[in-house]
Amino acid sequence: MEIARKQIEGAEILIVEGNIDIVTAPKLQAELESALSSTAHLVLDFNGVRYMSSAGLRVLLSGQKISQSKNKSMVLKNIQKEVMEVFDVTGFTSILTIEQD
Repeated sequence: MEIARKQIEGAEILIVEGNIDIVTAPKLQAELESALSSTAHLVLDFNGVRYMSSAGLRVLLSGQKISQSKNKSMVLKNIQKEVMEVFDVTGFTSILTIEQD
């Protein structure tokens, strides 16, 4: 998994590519925590993510809790069909802020 960071109009954007699983989830967790400590608005671009395990779901849940506790926002964009199905089945569509174009 690769994660690129950029800033656009006051938002920190994490562009995530690859699978999010038990091996790669800690890297995503570290990037999320770092980004949420330095920005009020975090966007996760998941266009390059095709697979997410429960480890990835835990990371996103943790990020959502951190953002809410710090009165910040975390938005997921460009979710691929396979990952959106995981969010639907697990109920994460009602927990996470997801924007589809």
